[in-house]
Amino acid sequence: MSDDDKLYEKAEKIVDEKLGFYYHLYSYITVNIILAIINLIFSPNEIWFWWVSLFWGIGLISHFGKVFIFSKLTPKESMIEKEMEKMKK
Repeated sequence: MSDDDKLYEKAEKIVDEKLGFYYHLYSYITVNIILAIINLIFSPNEIWFWWVSLFWGIGLISHFGKVFIFSKLTPKESMIEKEMEKMKK
């Protein structure tokens, strides 16, 4: 397997993770709008859809962090890349 193939696989994995987050975000927005409408039509005196939004939102924030903030290389991958750079010199 060539270096280009490895880079392609790594890039594909990153893109898949980002797309997964965007699908999750789209679902969150769509479902919460529907729940808000249902809540406001059928039980406007009890606002319960906020609870769903809150707890699902916590999961969404966690997903965001995993994909965009903490998606750096694992220590092993980082060490492998450093060694590969040394070997190229």
